[in-house]
Amino acid sequence: MSGTPMPRFHLAVPVDDLDAARVFYGEALGCPQGRESDTWIDWNLQGHQLVTHLAPRPSAEASNPVDDHDVPVPHFGLLLTVEGFHVLAERLRAAGTPFVIEPYQRFAGEPGEQWTMFVRDPAGNALEFKAFADDGQVFVR
Repeated sequence: MSGTPMPRFHLAVPVDDLDAARVFYGEALGCPQGRESDTWIDWNLQGHQLVTHLAPRPSAEASNPVDDHDVPVPHFGLLLTVEGFHVLAERLRAAGTPFVIEPYQRFAGEPGEQWTMFVRDPAGNALEFKAFADDGQVFVR
């Protein structure tokens, strides 16, 4: 598949305040804004299409234990380079974004060693950003 671009995902998430979404996705995360209407905004999330749709706030906040942390479910995010991960972590800190799970290295010395962090957007959607020490181990068992 050499030369074939990776497929891009399209994900629509509910938000309860488009202006707050604009600040978080556009300013804190640095996503370029695409088309918009009175009820949704398209975002370029590093080449992927994320759409924030005006909708009521979800009522349940489930989580699962992973590496001694309560990981929010559902969540979505991106796999970054290690350098990109740390740049984004500092950008989020500078924006005053609270972390659900502070940036840290999990599974150190094990298959799938990675940096990870979780934040929520203003509507409560959980996002995970991670970076594998060895990108070839993304799907290792």
